[in-house]
Amino acid sequence: MTKKRIGVVLSGCGVQDGSEIHEATLTLYFLDRAQAGAVPMAPNVLQQSVVNHLTGQQTSETRHVLVESARIARGNIQDLALVRAEDLDGIILPGGFGAAKNLSSIASDGANAWVNEDLHKLLVELHRSGKPIGAICIAPMLVSKVLSGLGVALTIGDDAQTAKEMEAMGNRHQNSTVDQIVIDHANKIVTTAAYMCATSIGEAGIGIEKLVSALLEMA
Repeated sequence: MTKKRIGVVLSGCGVQDGSEIHEATLTLYFLDRAQAGAVPMAPNVLQQSVVNHLTGQQTSETRHVLVESARIARGNIQDLALVRAEDLDGIILPGGFGAAKNLSSIASDGANAWVNEDLHKLLVELHRSGKPIGAICIAPMLVSKVLSGLGVALTIGDDAQTAKEMEAMGNRHQNSTVDQIVIDHANKIVTTAAYMCATSIGEAGIGIEKLVSALLEMA
């Protein structure tokens, strides 16, 4: 039996300036436990900022998104620009501020944000191919931007302002709790709030496990 190949898009290493490490690791764990093949990837770009996670203060350091993401993937990572839809059976985007600052400008621009060109292209190709897309925490906002105006059902939990920005993109926000997922069957998209609502890794894991399971069923 051939393993399903599921892309995992990383955006650095650390919740304040990269991928949310718990969300990324849980995604990789649940994919492995389901005997799916994870395909970690990240853009070959500089981080927009570097934050000292001990103090919460921004530093003057320069870090590289692909290099930092390789920490989470134990070095097994691909340049996002080199990945094509035909290489994958589906894709998952963990959250963290890196998704909103390195993969996009959601953090600063909201509904008017840009999304990394290579990621934008890959998500469009996957959607057109009928392959499932999963997004966690703030990452559904990137999916919403890429698929603007399609009326896609998504969730980022219950943050009213972020939900308003999502709906300004022409999609539908559905409030959810930490243990829930939202599935848009027509578009093959599944989302969960994770640390938009979670207060612990255990809480975040409930929705992520459900998301991985639902995505693999659609793949």
